[in-house]
Amino acid sequence: MCLAIPGHIVELVDGTNGQLVLVDVLGVCRNINVGLLEEDDVAGPGDWILIHMGFALSKVTEAEAAACLDGLQMMGSSGGADNFKAVGADLDQSISTVDVERRTA
Repeated sequence: MCLAIPGHIVELVDGTNGQLVLVDVLGVCRNINVGLLEEDDVAGPGDWILIHMGFALSKVTEAEAAACLDGLQMMGSSGGADNFKAVGADLDQSISTVDVERRTA
């Protein structure tokens, strides 16, 4: 199972030909590679992205990012493992809905 975390792009990193961006994830800033994004998914300051292992996997809306962060925070709450299956089902449904909406747009 892979976990992608939403982050907010703060700025482009100079000298990287647009391949690296500085991203804020819950107050922690890191350089993230956006080179794997589709050409029509150009990401820049103000955009939200899903991050896995230092790479942006896709752009998401602010609402999608907030839903993911809420789910992650719930998994880390006192219910931990008990919340995991419920949160996973909710996130799977959200992601499926987003994928269908993107394909039909």
